[in-house]
Amino acid sequence: MTRHIVHRGRKIQVAIDVSTGPDGREVRRDMIFHPGAVVILPVVDADHICLLRNYRFVIGETLWELPAGTLEPNEELQHAARRELLEETGYTAAKWRSLGYLYASPGVLDEKLHLFIAEELTPGPAHPEADEQLEPKVVPWSKALAMALDGTIKDAKTITSILLWDRLR
Repeated sequence: MTRHIVHRGRKIQVAIDVSTGPDGREVRRDMIFHPGAVVILPVVDADHICLLRNYRFVIGETLWELPAGTLEPNEELQHAARRELLEETGYTAAKWRSLGYLYASPGVLDEKLHLFIAEELTPGPAHPEADEQLEPKVVPWSKALAMALDGTIKDAKTITSILLWDRLR
């Protein structure tokens, strides 16, 4: 097996992997390496959560999403979750719960998304990064669940987190 990094970006690396398949033929794969990310479902109260309206440059659309962000080198998961919640929504949370993790697109991408529930929130000012166009919105739980089921929410990490929390809450 040989792996060649063909691009090193700010958050990702792109590689071409060449290996031998089970039948002895050469197999070439495009691979994207990502440091991982945290996803936070902020529970404002028993009947409301905080979602973001987030403009995504890659697809040219504004999506409904949960707060999320890339892990910094050697950063602990809980620290990253606290940092992203504060940056993107202004909230701090007294209670945290892990919902485990998922892979975004394991056919080409190794990004591991760590899912968290943030409860007992205290509001404050948001501090989004310069390249982020975010608008936090408090949404009734019933509406957020309906949005996940009717296709209004198109972001996979958000849909998954909402549906998991619906089963566990």
